[in-house]
Amino acid sequence: MILIYAGAYQGKLDFARKNFGIKDEDICYCNSDMESIDFGKKVIYGLEKFIYGYEKRGQSADEYIRAQLPLMKDKIIICEDISRGLVPMDKLERAWRETNGRVVNAVAAEADEVYTVFCGIESRIK
Repeated sequence: MILIYAGAYQGKLDFARKNFGIKDEDICYCNSDMESIDFGKKVIYGLEKFIYGYEKRGQSADEYIRAQLPLMKDKIIICEDISRGLVPMDKLERAWRETNGRVVNAVAAEADEVYTVFCGIESRIK
């Protein structure tokens, strides 16, 4: 598993396309309305949006993702870092931020490689 984790608009998907030969048909684009992830795709993009949807519905994205980790062994997971900056005033957004952190920690622990991207420049951190 490869995890690419960085802030918004930093070039995460461009990095994956360039370095891992990703095409559009390889990507599962996550959104907050999804109940499950298409693990038939090579790339899971926008995991934070999927997690937000689970939080909004009062479901546990943490449990879902941990149960699916075996299906993610050969995937590239791309997730936005929402942990920086001011702590949100909104209760839902705080819960989302916390859950996203727990999920990304679990994914990173299982990942063979972890990258961050800043201003289009990648750094391998694991």
